[in-house]
Amino acid sequence: MSAVWDSIAEEFLHLYPRGQRLVAVAGADAERSRVAADGLAAALTAAGQTVERAHTADGEEAALRADVVAPFRATDSDAVLLVSGPGAIVSPSARGMWNYVLWQLAGDEPPHTAANALVDVTDPAHPTRRFADYCAVPSSFET
Repeated sequence: MSAVWDSIAEEFLHLYPRGQRLVAVAGADAERSRVAADGLAAALTAAGQTVERAHTADGEEAALRADVVAPFRATDSDAVLLVSGPGAIVSPSARGMWNYVLWQLAGDEPPHTAANALVDVTDPAHPTRRFADYCAVPSSFET
């Protein structure tokens, strides 16, 4: 496990200590999102949380809502649903599904302005947390 994943798990649990909680791990590359989400899931599990994992390769919102989010919300669990996939899972119409959004990126990929946390996974064995200054983002910048 990585100190980055432990730190993000601690931050998330400070903000959302109990109840049904939904986390999106997204980025330009859906497979990288899967790997990042697995790291975060391990950290949340080590912190004593029950974690349900799902992955979507295409990020199709209607299917995600119907097949993953709705069944999770229909339960009475005190768990974390951690969903990984492409950037589409945090599109403007989908953002409201999530309590917390982690955006993974590599190299010079742009960050996502809706993210609660940014993690650089250029070196997957050594992820690093990034902090973006969105005040410096040009007004034409869209995510």
